[in-house]
Amino acid sequence: MQTLLFKIHINAHAERVWFCLWDEESYKKWTSKFSEGSHYKTDSFTEGNKIHLLTPSGDGMYSILEKIIDNKFLAFKHLGAIKDFEEQPIDEQTKGWTNAMETYQLNTSDNGTEVVVSVDTVDKYIEHMNKLFPIALKELKKIAEQK
Repeated sequence: MQTLLFKIHINAHAERVWFCLWDEESYKKWTSKFSEGSHYKTDSFTEGNKIHLLTPSGDGMYSILEKIIDNKFLAFKHLGAIKDFEEQPIDEQTKGWTNAMETYQLNTSDNGTEVVVSVDTVDKYIEHMNKLFPIALKELKKIAEQK
């Protein structure tokens, strides 16, 4: 597994960027760059809760909201795959990335917020992530900088 790092500067306060990252509607917009219609489902967007990261067809992954510091830091621990809206048992394909981490750190400055994303990924998805994450973060920037 390899850890990829992505950064972007956004001309907005950390509170605004945080809202645009995790508000359900704006989340759908910036993550559409990975898969149109991407969304999440959780009983509560709070530390320790499970979250499903999904496509419209019900495929995706389930994770734990491992650590949340509002407006500063969020860590997902990815646990397994979802197929047809159902959590799947760990198998040969998923065990290689089970417990992979994905973190979002917001660093404030005088002129906005730097977003630093760290993503653990298996070799199979490195090219995909390197291509799409910068595009998704540019969309996040566009959303957050809108008045």
